[in-house]
Amino acid sequence: MLRRLSLAVAVAAASSGLAQAQEVPLSSKTDLVTVYQEAVNNNADLAAARAQLAARQELVPQARAGLLPYLSAGAFTGDTRTKVDTSAGSQKVDRNAFSYQANLSQPLFRADRWFQLQAAQATSEQAALEFSATQQNLILQTAETYFAVLRAQDNLAATKAEESAFKRQLDQANERFDVGLSDRTDVLQSQAGYDTARANRIIAQRNVDDAFQALITLTNRDFPAVEGIRHTLPVQTPVPNDAKSWVDTAAQQNLNLQAVNYAVNAAEETLRQRKAGHAPTLDAVASYEKGDNDALGFSNSGANEALGAAAGINLPRYNGDVEQTSIGVQLNIPIFSGGLTSSQAREAYQLLNQAEQQRESLRRQVVQDTRNRHRAVNTDVEQVSARRQSIVSNQSAVEATEIGYQVGTRNIVDVLDAQRQLYASVRDYNNARYDYILDNLRLKQSAGTLSPADLETLASYLKPDYDPDRDFLPPDLGATEREQRNKTPQL
Repeated sequence: MLRRLSLAVAVAAASSGLAQAQEVPLSSKTDLVTVYQEAVNNNADLAAARAQLAARQELVPQARAGLLPYLSAGAFTGDTRTKVDTSAGSQKVDRNAFSYQANLSQPLFRADRWFQLQAAQATSEQAALEFSATQQNLILQTAETYFAVLRAQDNLAATKAEESAFKRQLDQANERFDVGLSDRTDVLQSQAGYDTARANRIIAQRNVDDAFQALITLTNRDFPAVEGIRHTLPVQTPVPNDAKSWVDTAAQQNLNLQAVNYAVNAAEETLRQRKAGHAPTLDAVASYEKGDNDALGFSNSGANEALGAAAGINLPRYNGDVEQTSIGVQLNIPIFSGGLTSSQAREAYQLLNQAEQQRESLRRQVVQDTRNRHRAVNTDVEQVSARRQSIVSNQSAVEATEIGYQVGTRNIVDVLDAQRQLYASVRDYNNARYDYILDNLRLKQSAGTLSPADLETLASYLKPDYDPDRDFLPPDLGATEREQRNKTPQL
């Protein structure tokens, strides 16, 4: 009697055997939105970007400070010993001085500082957009990491089903050899196929563990299991399905492109700032100072009298504290600074040129990425459909090959190759599904429209009780296989 390959049988065997160690309570499964929320709260790269944003935003108040009043205050105290040699001998006078003062300066015309403020504001806007781009990238990174887990799990499920199918093929080859229906070569070929499938299953299991580890790295949380995506997820072409429309949207909304525009603005303002180093400056200044006679340059009466007597002259006498107040306008005209200002202007010009070239390079890259991802999504739509049909075709091919093997028109190598093709088509189908999901998100990121709402939309198609060992195939294909199995005579 004929034992034919059935994916449904393989799935059932894998689920009851190798998959038991992987089973987890359904209540412990995590959905995509929860993973994203944990990433937002715990991702180290996002926290570093947030701190960088806060630091770069401080450039604005720092630059603005150069246009605001500057007020300083201070005090002085000290002792002075004066010695005067005369014909009558040396005279020594000790004096103590103390004063305090306040100075106020208000820039009236500072072109360089004004352009510095404009550059700082542009840099602050650039930093905010770069942080938004980091937040947007975290959305994509979360989806990539999450669906990498699902991809690895589905690949493991298909590999375990393949291993189970090759094990049954090996058992059948042994049975046929025992009754004299085949030679030893069939047994050895089947054993080799089974050993290879077993090795592939071990690698696939490691890939699942690696995918979960990446999820821990992203969120700093340990997730024992995640919800899978339903096969009913709509696979549709982009809306609008016009590459030019997507490119035009990207030119206006791509966050990295907007950020580099502000980088160019900042470089332009910095160039103006450097050139303004040749311009005169005008400040309003005021000062107030109060202290004793000695501190402000007026000798006290005792010192004057002693020094005057020693020198044989009469010095003026001042009594009490001295108070001075001044207010005015200070003009400074730069004439020569050793070529520093000119050199800084040339440096700023080259940095502006660099920023403009980087913007052009990024613009071209955004256009390329947007067009490529638009094509990728359209290709994925066709791939999902073609890969799904490929499973059906390979199922039929396996069935026909096994019948041919039973009647002697095919050999065991043909059967094993047909089985490999079948499970390769299953993996290709699931890979096409996940490529479609991620390429859609990448297209939206290029266009600058990616948002957490896109993850929420995907989450609505998650299946809380998703079991990779059961659901790695579309339900209708699994049902078809079960019907075929029930009609198939057993050996």
